[in-house]
Amino acid sequence: MADRIEKINDGSGKSNYGYSKVESWDSATIEELSEIYYRVLKLIGENPDREGLKSTPARVAKSLSYLTLGYQQDACAILNSAKFKEDYRQMVIVKDIDIYSMCEHHMLPFFGKAHVAYIPNGYITGLSKIARVVEAFSRRLQVQERLTMQIRDCIQDCLQPMGVAVVIEASHMCMQIRGVQKQNSVTTTSAFTGVFLEKLNTREEFIHLISTKLH
Repeated sequence: MADRIEKINDGSGKSNYGYSKVESWDSATIEELSEIYYRVLKLIGENPDREGLKSTPARVAKSLSYLTLGYQQDACAILNSAKFKEDYRQMVIVKDIDIYSMCEHHMLPFFGKAHVAYIPNGYITGLSKIARVVEAFSRRLQVQERLTMQIRDCIQDCLQPMGVAVVIEASHMCMQIRGVQKQNSVTTTSAFTGVFLEKLNTREEFIHLISTKLH
C-alpha cells in the first residue's frame, strides 16, 4: 500500500474542472531505490551531489516504480470489472494499442503497438479494459514473446471467448542503441486460441483488419 500521495495539477494550486492527477508510492521503497541509484551514479563516475543530479536518484526510483506498476495489477480483475452478458458472436478488435515495456535482459525499453481481438461466447468486456490488460502486462520486466501470450491467456481464461488473437509489433532499444545496433528493426509476435487457430479464414480476416486503415 502506498503511503505517499502527490497531487499534480496545472501549477495554480487548483484542480482543472474538478480533476487532478494523483500519484502514489511507497516511501520506504522509493528511499531504498534512491540510495541504490545514488551509488550507481558514483560507480559510473558521476557526482550525484552536483546540482543537476541531486534529485535524480529519487526521480529514477519513482520512474522505475511507475514503469513496473503492472506487478501490482490483477489483469483478470480488470476484465471482470466490466464484464457483461451480450449475445454478440462476431469479432471484436482493439488495435493500435500503444505499448511501452522494458526488456528483462538489459532493462532497456521496447515499444510499439498491440492488436487484440476476441470472439465473444456470451460475455463481452469494456473496450478500455482490453487496453488496460495490455498495460498491466507491459508494465513489467518482459520479453515480447511472453507478453503476447500473457495477454492472450488472460482474455481467454477470464472471458472464455470462442477465440483470442494477439499481435504485437515492437522496436527494442537493446537492439537499436547497443549490441547489433540495427535501428530500423521491428519484432512481430503473435498468439492465437480457439477459432483463430482452427479456422484459417478467421485468422486471415483478423490480419487483414489490423492491416487496414478504416478511418
